[in-house]
Amino acid sequence: MELRHLRYFVAVAEEENVSRAASKLHVSQPGVSRQIHDLEDEIGFLLFERSGKSVRLTVAGRIFLGEARDILQRTADAVEKARVGLASQVEINVGYAPSGTVEILPRALRAFRDSFPEVRVTLHDLSAEDMLPLLLQKKLDIALTLPPQKLPRELDMKELARYEACVVVGTTHPLAKSKFVSLNQMASEPVAALARKDYPHYHKHLAKLFATIGRKPRISSEHDSGTSLIAAVAAGHEFTLLPSSVSGAAGSRVKLLKLRPALPPWSIVALWRKDAEARSVRAFIAAALAKPASVKLQKRQSASSFS
Repeated sequence: MELRHLRYFVAVAEEENVSRAASKLHVSQPGVSRQIHDLEDEIGFLLFERSGKSVRLTVAGRIFLGEARDILQRTADAVEKARVGLASQVEINVGYAPSGTVEILPRALRAFRDSFPEVRVTLHDLSAEDMLPLLLQKKLDIALTLPPQKLPRELDMKELARYEACVVVGTTHPLAKSKFVSLNQMASEPVAALARKDYPHYHKHLAKLFATIGRKPRISSEHDSGTSLIAAVAAGHEFTLLPSSVSGAAGSRVKLLKLRPALPPWSIVALWRKDAEARSVRAFIAAALAKPASVKLQKRQSASSFS
């Protein structure tokens, strides 16, 4: 018995006419009749009662119809799942927060591509607020970002790194030569921030930090990306708060000053859906978790290295 026999049988049962079923299936009428007879011969009982040009299901045929439909649906579902799995092996979509992943992302990409050169990694520069819904909608496979205030139950999370919170100033800023500064010192200085509409969590974080000294941040400009934020700070009269990981990307344009007393560190995490079955997704997370001295991936171990 083949799937073809079941498809022909279901079509004839639904149309109650061999000619119409043949037209629906785009095959000849004799071909359909022959396949139905072959199926009945194989299973050992009649599926239809024939009367002129019309056919009607027997009692056994009605039972068999339900089972045949289930088999065809399960087969279609299996094919679709396999296609989804294959697609996720060919390409994975990774969302990332630029300021927090300057060190993690290049290292993870190198290690992953060494072991999975056939998989295309598409990167998406996004805010933390944008990544969560895209993960849940299956438009992203992985997010490298700040921990969400509330983790959706559909997602898993692993911490990748912690970075010291630093004051970032331009090289001509009056405090640029300082080694340490306090939040009290900076409270009266203008703050360059990420855009509130795109990064509301960032603004809540700033407000919470300044509230510890009974002040509010003096936000003087807002920017839609980390690149423009650094450029504004490099101009000289504003400062911003960012993780120490930005030092490599910012280069000599700015100075990173340590805070005393220190603020809570920035945590960078990987988020992914619990139902992610593609080995490439799990392998990329394993690469992001790997330490610099051991970033070489083993294909066979990657799926279980963070279980």
